[in-house]
This record gives sequence, structure tokens and C-alpha cells, in this order.
Amino acid sequence: MTTPADEHPTILVVDDERLNRAALAELLGQEYRVLLAKDGPSALAHAQREAQQLLLILLDVSMPGMSGYEVLRALRADERTAGIAVIFITGQSDDAAEEYGLSLGAADYVSKPVRPAIVRVRVRNQIHLAQQKRTLERLAQIDGLTGLANRRHFDDMLDRAHRRSRRTGSPLGLALIDIDHFKQYNDRYGHIQGDEALKAVARTLQAHARRPDDLAARFGGEEFALLVPGDEGLLQRMEDFRLAVLAQAIEHADSSTGPALTVSCGLVVAQHLEHLNTTDLLQKADSLLYTAKSQGRNRTSVWLQS
Repeated sequence: MTTPADEHPTILVVDDERLNRAALAELLGQEYRVLLAKDGPSALAHAQREAQQLLLILLDVSMPGMSGYEVLRALRADERTAGIAVIFITGQSDDAAEEYGLSLGAADYVSKPVRPAIVRVRVRNQIHLAQQKRTLERLAQIDGLTGLANRRHFDDMLDRAHRRSRRTGSPLGLALIDIDHFKQYNDRYGHIQGDEALKAVARTLQAHARRPDDLAARFGGEEFALLVPGDEGLLQRMEDFRLAVLAQAIEHADSSTGPALTVSCGLVVAQHLEHLNTTDLLQKADSLLYTAKSQGRNRTSVWLQS
């Protein structure tokens, strides 16, 4: 039960009866990392904290204070936990109650007293489905060439980061990046070599997305983006990134900026987002990128909101 999360899938058992929790933990602990909660509020706290790892919740329907139905509604209302599969555990054999739970979004039911073989199979099936779902979701978020986040995932994460920054008052950093004279690079060296250059820049950018909430993305064509909630020294990071690309000395004989491949960056760090939506931020970063290119390229143009 203490096996690290990266070795076994994580599940959460929620039951107000200690013996029931212990029995399910004993039953499932060899195959899964099992978390335990005795009521609805603690279950929601676990789910929010472990949302990235948690694949399945075994949830008692009848609990004092907050029923399993109420917990499920709260899970589905929170974007962090909305996709976590739930199996209801119930002593009821009422078809209407089961239909109601399934209509709320439960994946399956387990009846009390639990039958170990049935529980194992149903848990294993749901874990398998959850793993497949997360794999497909990850693939749908990735740019096939560079391995960075794709534009759709970037837009989703920018929207989330913007809402969080508005709620918390924390700054939000956003950079748009363009490879200088990339058409000329492709014309001279060919598209296969151009793809290799894109991948090299992407690897360098990913190396500068250091924290879990940072997101490096391919914005489109030869454009990239870096999203940094909380700022965390984004200006210095962008300068380090720009210099790291230059230091790779990728030959670019047709560049009017210099003999090696370079990038230009437009950087926004916004603190007060009450009157700035995501479109405003992107337009500001794009305008700054244009400024960097018009001033000679291979540089970063910055707007720091006071």
C-alpha cells in the first residue's frame, strides 16, 4: 500500500466504516497504490491533491454528512477531478438507485458485502480503461514533430492559468518565440533538415520549462510558446533560452542576422488580469515578438505590467 505512485496505479477508497476501508486496502494493496478516506470532504481533498495520479475512486454511497452521490457531483464539477472514474459501493439492491448513480457519471457498481473476485475484476477493468483514456488524451495534446504541447492544449492551459491568476492575484508569464528567417533556412537546407532544426529548438525550450506548471508548446509552424504561471524569472529564462539556441551553432548561411540559427521572443508578464483576457495577452506577446524582429531579431522584447 506504500508502493510509489510511479510503479502502481493509484486508487482511492472512500467509506465511513474503518473495517470496510481496511478490507479493500488489503484486497487491492498488492496491485495498486491505495489511498483511504473516511468521508466526502476528505475524499475530495485527496482527489484534488492526487488528480494527476488518481485513476479510480471506490466510493461508498451511504455516508453521513455527505453522500456518495454528493461527492460524485462535486468531483464532476471540478475540472481537476471531472475525469476520474468512480465505482459506487452500496448495500442497496434498488435498480432505481443504481440507475441514478450511473446517470450522475458512475462507471460501475459493487454490492455489499463485497465479493473479492468481483471487486478485483471490476477495478482492473476500470483501471485499464482509465489508462487507455489518459494515453489517448496525452497523445491528443502533443505536437507530433517536436513532442511539445500542441496549440489546442496550449490554448486550454492558457485559459486555465489565466483564470487561476485572476483568482489568486499571482502573475502570469507568456512568451511567443519565432525562429528567425526560417523560410530561408528551409529553402537552403530542405524541409527534413528544417524539421531537425525545429526539434532542436523545441528540446532547448523544453529544458527551460522547469516547473510542473510550466508549459512549452509549438504554437504553429516555426513559432513556439512558453507559459509560466507565477512568472518565476521568465525574463532571465527567455534570455538563457535564446542564448542556448545561439550556442548550438546551427548553421544558417542565408540568415541576415548571423551565421547561426537564432530566435526572437515577445514576452509578457501580467499581474493584474481583471481587464486582460487571453486574447489580449496573446496579441500583446505577438506585438512584442514583431517588435523584436523589427529591431534586428535574435532578441527579446518585454512588457512587464506594473
